[in-house]
Amino acid sequence: MGEILQILTQLNFNWSIIESVAVFFSVLYVILALKESIWCWWAAAISVILYIYICYTAQLYPETGLQVFYLLMAFYGYYQWNKNDSTLQIEQWTTAKHLLILLIGTILTFLMGFYFSIHTNAAMPLVDSFTTVFSVFATYMVTKKVLGNWLYWIVIDAVSVYLYFSRDLHLTSLLFIVYTVIAIFGYFSWLKRNNELA
Repeated sequence: MGEILQILTQLNFNWSIIESVAVFFSVLYVILALKESIWCWWAAAISVILYIYICYTAQLYPETGLQVFYLLMAFYGYYQWNKNDSTLQIEQWTTAKHLLILLIGTILTFLMGFYFSIHTNAAMPLVDSFTTVFSVFATYMVTKKVLGNWLYWIVIDAVSVYLYFSRDLHLTSLLFIVYTVIAIFGYFSWLKRNNELA
C-alpha cells in the first residue's frame, strides 16, 4: 500500500477546472443510470458538452465524434425513458445479437483506426477507435435498458483508463477507473432488478 501511495505522489497529475466539472457530471450520469433515474440524461448532456472540447484539444478525434454522438443520445435517451416511463423494462439480448455486434464492432474499429492513422495526427487511433465504436453500441443499449450494456462498459472503461492516461488526462483516467467499478455494480444491480421482475 505504501509503495502505491509513493508512486501516486510522484506522478505529475494534470488537473483542470473544465475536466473536473466534466468528471463530476460524468460520475453523476453513471450513478443515476444505475438507479434508472431519467435525470441521468441531463447529467450526461452537460458532461459531454465539456468533453467535446477536452477530447478535441487532446487530439482524440474519434473520441470527439463520440462525444457529439453522446450528446445526441442524451436527448434520445431522455425521450425514450420519458416516453416509456412505465413500460420500458430491463431486457436481455440474445448471444447471437451480441456476437454480431462484436463482429461489426471489430471491423469498424480496424477501418476507423486505419483511416485515422493514415489521414490524421490522431493519438492512439486504434485504441481510440475501439472505445469509440463499442461505446456507440453500448450507449444505444443503455437507451433501450439492455442488461448487457454494463458488460461492454466494463471493457470499454478499462481500456479508456490507459487511453486517457497516455494523453495526460489524469483526472479523466481516474474517472474511468471509477466507471469500471460502477459498471460492475450496475450489471449486478440491473440483473437483480430484472430477476425480480421476471
